[in-house]
Amino acid sequence: MPSTEIVNVSEYEELARQKLPKMVYDYYASGAEDQWTLKENRSAFERIRFRPRILIDVTKVDLSTNVLGFNISMPIMVAPTAMQRMAHPDGELATARATAKAGTIMTLSSWSTSSVEEVASVGPGIRFFQLYVYKDRNVVAQLVRRAERAGFNAIALTVDTPRLGRRESDIKNRFALPKHLTLANFEGLDLGQMDKTQDSGLASYVAGQIDRSLSWKDVKWLQSITELPILVKGVITAEDTKLAIQNGAAGIIVSNHGARQLDHVSATISALEEVVQAAAGRLPVFLDGGVRRGTDVLKALALGASGVFIGRPVVFGLACDGQQGVEKVLQMLRDEFELAMALAGCTKVSDISRAHVQTEVERFHAKL
Repeated sequence: MPSTEIVNVSEYEELARQKLPKMVYDYYASGAEDQWTLKENRSAFERIRFRPRILIDVTKVDLSTNVLGFNISMPIMVAPTAMQRMAHPDGELATARATAKAGTIMTLSSWSTSSVEEVASVGPGIRFFQLYVYKDRNVVAQLVRRAERAGFNAIALTVDTPRLGRRESDIKNRFALPKHLTLANFEGLDLGQMDKTQDSGLASYVAGQIDRSLSWKDVKWLQSITELPILVKGVITAEDTKLAIQNGAAGIIVSNHGARQLDHVSATISALEEVVQAAAGRLPVFLDGGVRRGTDVLKALALGASGVFIGRPVVFGLACDGQQGVEKVLQMLRDEFELAMALAGCTKVSDISRAHVQTEVERFHAKL
């Protein structure tokens, strides 16, 4: 199927599967162990029903919103995805250009194949920097300083990865970063001796340097070295939401790492409302995982998310058509979200309410 005939973002995945080397496609597409959570991230959306309102003037539908004080064109943002030059020679630079053109936020993975400086060089844009905490805190401090100097606007601290999940396709494929690519943000940094454990195909990279002792005190430490707001990425429970608030997080990203860490955790859309209720409006809550349709965005916002982050569809669009592929992915999701809002009777993002959706639990109780 030519990319000109693509009508939804899921069709890019099949095209990317045909186009990419198996090792690369599997790295992007796969989840942990039995991949139950990978499937559930999608199927949980399907169990949520809409309660649309009718006879509302939807001549104009405004998708714009504000995230951490930044005005963006829509509540659809780009999640951090590692090593994008494996998908396309322009990698993260193409994604950065497309995201800025769409008027929304890009999150750059610290395991990117383009550096923060290279991404900044493509022009202005609102950009967040995803960060892991390494055993050597000096490495962390260097990365944060470089992101600050490059004009990044927030830190997305990933907290669900004290160790890498078991991604069996990476093990089978003996995943390794292609020799012509590097993890650009680590060039020139002293990482010490790499830990050569065999937990995952990524073990020969900086994964071995992630600090397993990471705790809430490190979130406090990170605040002491940067003025940038810190989003805690990887929260899926009320208990951790309350701790994130106590420890000064600027926001929470409900994420299960694209179902690549602990298998059999809830889908992010299923965990969202618990986190939103615990946050009680004290900080914004975002959703990452499983979003493939504009209707998914509407469901997430109805359940209390302030916005969503898109990961795999962006990489698959990039693999197929570079910058234009990413632009098309973001445009398709935008168009679907605008239509879903209109059909639900919402003319602006603040119109979207909990009353617009019914969950499986609510349907069950309604039958009793």
